[in-house]
Amino acid sequence: MTQPSFHIDGAERAGRWLFTCDHATNRVPDWVGGGDLGLHPSDMERHIAFDIGAAAVTRKLAGAMDSPAVLSNFSRLVIDPNRGEDDPTLLMQLYDGTIIPANRHADAAERERRLTELHRPYHAAYADLARRHDSVVVCAIHSFTPQLKGRPTRPWEIGVLYAGDDRLARPFMAACRDQGWCVGDNEPYVGHLPGDAVDRHALRAGRPNVLIELRNDLIADDAGQTLWADRLAPILIDVLATSGL
Repeated sequence: MTQPSFHIDGAERAGRWLFTCDHATNRVPDWVGGGDLGLHPSDMERHIAFDIGAAAVTRKLAGAMDSPAVLSNFSRLVIDPNRGEDDPTLLMQLYDGTIIPANRHADAAERERRLTELHRPYHAAYADLARRHDSVVVCAIHSFTPQLKGRPTRPWEIGVLYAGDDRLARPFMAACRDQGWCVGDNEPYVGHLPGDAVDRHALRAGRPNVLIELRNDLIADDAGQTLWADRLAPILIDVLATSGL
């Protein structure tokens, strides 16, 4: 039985928020290399394959805030749902020093199949949830590794990414700093890639949004995931309430 390309939690929930997790899993569909990208199993447990801990935090936040969540059901190494269809990194061939064998010779037909079966259905579901009413607020949950190969360690506990719309991002960062956390302002990544998920579903429609990156060693187990969901939920509620959005 073919597995869906996405999961939706709480489609019926009435809250304003839409929580998203673009890199929720390391699953490889069985029609892609027989379910194997040619990597060692230990590599598929690394950050290169998915955002460690992010799916659970997404689900916990959505439940706590009576809002729906949409989560991908395929590894970003198969095709990255947080990239536009014309992005050259849509099918990564090399990531953090690791070659992705199944992607080295993926041709246009294989790229189109992955778009059709995985990338586009995920974004269609995302778009449907984002349109469910006029006051939707998008909160994208990601995680990042404490250190990329050959790079300095990353000190941030949480990073907040944004592009042209910082209406929620800036007060959210300020509230996090008030908690004493080390907060990255558009760190450890830049806040915008044309055609990425937030661009497609929030920025272009003028929806308030914030993208949260949590350091993955802090949310690697259930205790950490629960702790950070419990910490973030009241801050998000307060920031939205005081924003006037």
